[in-house]
Amino acid sequence: MMTQPIRTVLWFNGRGREAAEFYCSLIPDSRVTGFYASDNGGPDGNMHFEVVDFILRGVPYQILDAGPMFPLSECVSIMVETPDQAETDRLWEALAANGGSHGPCGWLKDRYGLSWQVVPAEVSRLMLQPDRARAERALAAVMHMGKIDLAAVQAAAA
Repeated sequence: MMTQPIRTVLWFNGRGREAAEFYCSLIPDSRVTGFYASDNGGPDGNMHFEVVDFILRGVPYQILDAGPMFPLSECVSIMVETPDQAETDRLWEALAANGGSHGPCGWLKDRYGLSWQVVPAEVSRLMLQPDRARAERALAAVMHMGKIDLAAVQAAAA
């Protein structure tokens, strides 16, 4: 039974439970909360699917592992604000390991095809501050990075 009435559902084409367990292992205060599998779903009754409910640091998600009809794309990503550069580095490398890929501006794609953006919380604060010139300098620095370098963004903003 769902404990949260609203959640983001991610459509996977295989390895959904494995992915949810992997994500929960990387992000503190996260856990898989439920699992359901069926071989009798879909309009023709022949669709196999699995549903995995999980929570990442208090935010509910669900993976619907139901085949290739709707592949993951960069249109949906999970953004994680990190407390410092060390946690940014740890998550950036762990999420992209074993078949993932690094992208621009803190984005990466994990081994399952899900897009993430890993950003130090201080960078978000710098880009949203009232001093628009300083915020624009921070944003310009981020636009030229792969993994976010907090010290470089702070220097650019200053």
